[in-house]
Amino acid sequence: MASLTIRQLDEQLKKQLRLRAARSGRSVEDEVRTILRAAADEGGADAKETVSAPKPARRTDEAADTKRVLLIIGGGIAAYKSLDLIRRLKERGLYVRCILTKAAEHFVTPLSAGALVGEKVFTDLFDPAGEFDVGHIRLAREADLIVVAPATADLMAKMAGGLASDLATAVLLATKTKILLAPAMNPLMWANKATQRNLAQLVADGVALVGPNEGEMAESGERGVGRMAEPLEIAAAAEKLLGAGASLPLKGKRILITSGPTHEPIDPVRYIANRSSGKQGHAIAAAAAAAGANVTLISGPVNLPDPTGVNVIKIETAREMLDAVETALPADVAIFAAAVADWRVANAGVQKIKKKTGQATPELSLTENPDILSTVAHRTSQRPKLVIGFAAETEHVAANAKAKLARKGCDWILANDVSPQTGIMGGDSNTIQLVTAKGIEPWPTQSKQDVAAMLIARIAAEIWK
Repeated sequence: MASLTIRQLDEQLKKQLRLRAARSGRSVEDEVRTILRAAADEGGADAKETVSAPKPARRTDEAADTKRVLLIIGGGIAAYKSLDLIRRLKERGLYVRCILTKAAEHFVTPLSAGALVGEKVFTDLFDPAGEFDVGHIRLAREADLIVVAPATADLMAKMAGGLASDLATAVLLATKTKILLAPAMNPLMWANKATQRNLAQLVADGVALVGPNEGEMAESGERGVGRMAEPLEIAAAAEKLLGAGASLPLKGKRILITSGPTHEPIDPVRYIANRSSGKQGHAIAAAAAAAGANVTLISGPVNLPDPTGVNVIKIETAREMLDAVETALPADVAIFAAAVADWRVANAGVQKIKKKTGQATPELSLTENPDILSTVAHRTSQRPKLVIGFAAETEHVAANAKAKLARKGCDWILANDVSPQTGIMGGDSNTIQLVTAKGIEPWPTQSKQDVAAMLIARIAAEIWK
């Protein structure tokens, strides 16, 4: 009997066999055996029908213009977030395939990732089933975008050095597809000169980045830049790279956002401030940019990276913020998330105020800062169609927010309880009540990124009415 190998078949037939094998959960070799058994048992009728009239290359539930994302999950504690990332990518109508590195399997399982993507998860470069027809090359070529999340220091080093020691790095080396990295590692590892050299090389090679963010690490007492970007941020960055214009509800709209605290000087070294971290305002700016908006973010002093694709203007004081806001107008929407200091020192010291033994405590004369939200809401010209403020309250949250809505003249107020026990000031979650002229709508407690996404969706629905 003549010898026949898969490699001797023509490319179209090999492609048809691969697709049938993937749908059946078998290797290509086992699929061929199945077809031959059917041919022997039933005179070849089923085999002829199967091979000569195969199903289309894409899944039956996959549109012809569906973008394909290959997600590579690296071996870091942030790998658990990548399971949510799969869901976020699929919410956007993207087809997702997944590779787990060996290290990643210590944090998430192929079973959990496979259940979310809806097909086999790839793990092994030398898998006889997957590599029977050079599977790593197919994975590299059959994606419109490769996302690496988390991108560990080790994985970035291998990429920068051109190594191909496992399935993930072999795919990354064999592709011409755009690559998006979401780095995640300890702050000291991120700041290490070797990591920064690798990063510079990858950026020079055309690799795109999202994050890392600043925040608490998995290790107790560790904080700094190194947290993986949130799944919503990564999905938005992926969507932007893919040019998925259908999901850009704010495309062409100008959005103005304020964020963070203000610092009002007492003298050259002291100032009045508040506990705002800027996380919520920055998350809103990132979500607005991901929705296609032209975003200007006016930020007080924060310890956060600038959101991708956003025009950031950095200020210190309330008066500087007002000047920057008025310069940035006109805008379609203005969102005032900054916690602006209500008062400033009337006559700040030119020199440092010295403490002297036996001398009376210096008196600070305070004067009121400009009300930025009210100023913009009451403009007779260049008033944005939608003016949104925040009400950070410690008691009677809903009642105070309703009064603020009427007093400030804005369209919406996002009210939240910032009592110390809530952990909202500086924390990663928020509980919002949306206050409008129509009433009060409570939102669930959720991450500040999810609050941002929910707000942007509501804004898009409102301004296109």
